[in-house]
Amino acid sequence: MNWAKVVAPALAVMLVAAPAEAQTGFDGDKFVAAVRDRDGNKAMELLRARGATILNARDEKGETGLIVAILRRDENWTGFLLSEGADANLAARNGDTPLIAAARAGYTAAAAQLIQLDVKVDAANRMGETALIIAVQQRQAPIVKLLLAAGADPDRTDSAAGYSARDYARRDTRTRDILKLIEAKKPKA
Repeated sequence: MNWAKVVAPALAVMLVAAPAEAQTGFDGDKFVAAVRDRDGNKAMELLRARGATILNARDEKGETGLIVAILRRDENWTGFLLSEGADANLAARNGDTPLIAAARAGYTAAAAQLIQLDVKVDAANRMGETALIIAVQQRQAPIVKLLLAAGADPDRTDSAAGYSARDYARRDTRTRDILKLIEAKKPKA
């Protein structure tokens, strides 16, 4: 079932602004749990009660519903949450953005969808890793290509090892196709 087509029209009428406290706390945990459990009834109940701001709630692990949906490569929930206004740049507690989560999961369709929403392609997590660095590490050539086309910087270094996506690609002899994509993007002067 395509959530975006089934649920979105009804939600457009029901969603109202909610206070900031709806973004976190017990109801936030419940909302992310409903997304995690694919419990559309519970998610809709919370959306009706709390409004659109609950879309950006974090659970006790610091994950948002959007990141949960992306990590499990769930097209319906990802599309639904984005269509309803989930923040496409909102990071989890560890700093992983939805785009980093898409790179980590190898979820090319979500990466493309997020890029179309003009997300920050060079946003870094707490380790300084960008979506491009993660895509290189995960050997996700299609996502590397998307990110480079969107202007991701292959020379931005992480804080974990001090390497850039270009450095990681050079070190991994198993993915010469990724290195070719990155080498085609000349370093900034």
